Amino acid sequence: MLEELRAALGDSAVITDPDILAGHSRDEAGLCEAGTPAVLVRPANTAEVQAVVRIAASHGAPVVAQGARTGLAGAANAVDGCVLLSTRHLNRILEIDPVNRLAVVQPGVVNADISKATAAHGLRYAPDPGSWESSTIGGNVATNAGGMCCVKYGVTAEYVLGLEVVLADGEILRCGRRTVKGVAGYDLVRLFTGSEGTLGIITEITVRLQPVPRQALSLAAVFPSTSAAGAAVTAITAAGLVPSLLELIDQVHLRAIEAYRPQGLDTDAAALLLAASDSGLDSDLAEIAQLCTEAGATEVHQATDAMEADMLLSARRMALPAVEKLGTVIVDDMSVPRSRLAEALDGITAVAEQRGVTIGVIAHAGDGNLHPNILVDRDDPDSLAAGQAAFDDIMRLAADLGGTCTGEHGVGLLKRPWLADEIGDAGLRVHRAIKDALDPTGLLNPGKVI
Repeated sequence: MLEELRAALGDSAVITDPDILAGHSRDEAGLCEAGTPAVLVRPANTAEVQAVVRIAASHGAPVVAQGARTGLAGAANAVDGCVLLSTRHLNRILEIDPVNRLAVVQPGVVNADISKATAAHGLRYAPDPGSWESSTIGGNVATNAGGMCCVKYGVTAEYVLGLEVVLADGEILRCGRRTVKGVAGYDLVRLFTGSEGTLGIITEITVRLQPVPRQALSLAAVFPSTSAAGAAVTAITAAGLVPSLLELIDQVHLRAIEAYRPQGLDTDAAALLLAASDSGLDSDLAEIAQLCTEAGATEVHQATDAMEADMLLSARRMALPAVEKLGTVIVDDMSVPRSRLAEALDGITAVAEQRGVTIGVIAHAGDGNLHPNILVDRDDPDSLAAGQAAFDDIMRLAADLGGTCTGEHGVGLLKRPWLADEIGDAGLRVHRAIKDALDPTGLLNPGKVI
């Protein structure tokens, strides 16, 4: 197999060095298991991806596609004997069409680079996961990634117009459209978006672009409890307001951020709610401020300029790397109806007390998507067990509140048991039927999702 791969891709694109393989064997879900890959390949075009898939299939080797490996659910983790297919050399922006407001990109393009490239046309790619300056668009599509602006602008699936996909037998499938409207046939683009590399290898993506919004006005509201901040979010939504950003940072993360990179944040606050509005109406932000006060905010501070607003946003983006300095983090990802956000926050607090673990919460609060980050000592079996129990409790809490086990990180290895519970027997049968139809030998990313 290695000889055939080298013949197809060239020696430099076929890596077997054990240290490099070990470094590429997993994503950032540190406690998910990872196998030992046979080889790492770096194809440079679709034809080379086809060749890799066909060669691997002829030798019965699984193929695990990887981008920047910034995922948090183990979806990019190696399985024993697999071919790791890196998309990092498929990193070109192939086309920018300002009239039709779209771009055609390869999967290894970094998310933020699309907006940088299209800014001269007054356009941007809206979905902005926290890792937007390092994660690649292929991984974003594979996991249907979210982000901080999703409360107004939506998740990745709403911006993917078309795909080129190499199927498990090496055939190329092109699906989707370039038009504003189009309903011909099954929506295969949506099928592959969020499939985590289990149905095909994405080699080209046509994304929808949006006009760059006007400068957002922003504020920070300090709350005496996370549930009070959650109540404010519910009130803002009920009032019909559509902020461009509505993010919650709890005390665990506020203190971690200040220790990691001081920002002048109030570390005595139980929670900080960041809100922004790009509607251009001062009255929108004023109404958000009033609703925060009515929900119990002890202080509401409006950013005086763009620099201060950017500082608040950067503080939110560094929450995860900051809390990782405190210990090993089991990163959770749940979504609940916005009307039950306060209940979810209270429930997480109760889980932390019951299990005797520290759980910090950051949240895309405006769309009910919470990230309870569970701190454990990976060298202490009792700490790991308590953290895993807390993780399971939080998954049950999400289900009990009418929510879902993952809002944006995906299923990967981490959430497989909870996906089965959530979608039920009929849902599992349909998932497996689709997998069997597109990948009958189980070649692509086996053991993930279902």
